[in-house]
Amino acid sequence: MNGLSDVRLTLHSQELEAGQKDNAWHAAMRNAPSGLSRWELFWHRLHTRKALLSLTLDQLKDIGLTREQALEEGLKPFWRI
Repeated sequence: MNGLSDVRLTLHSQELEAGQKDNAWHAAMRNAPSGLSRWELFWHRLHTRKALLSLTLDQLKDIGLTREQALEEGLKPFWRI
């Protein structure tokens, strides 16, 4: 144990929860090629999500996704993270 009090642990967990929304955006940007404009990012998402729908079960297994997860991600509109 590192000696953090319950109050500090609670505050830390609240900070983590608040930061998760920001982290989702940064994670999405981290996976995209750098230097893309907003429209290029939308175009990139559209094409990579369509490509995800065309992968075989073996290919999905290689990247650690199930068919259901691929469908969920692949059918998202390009403007959603």
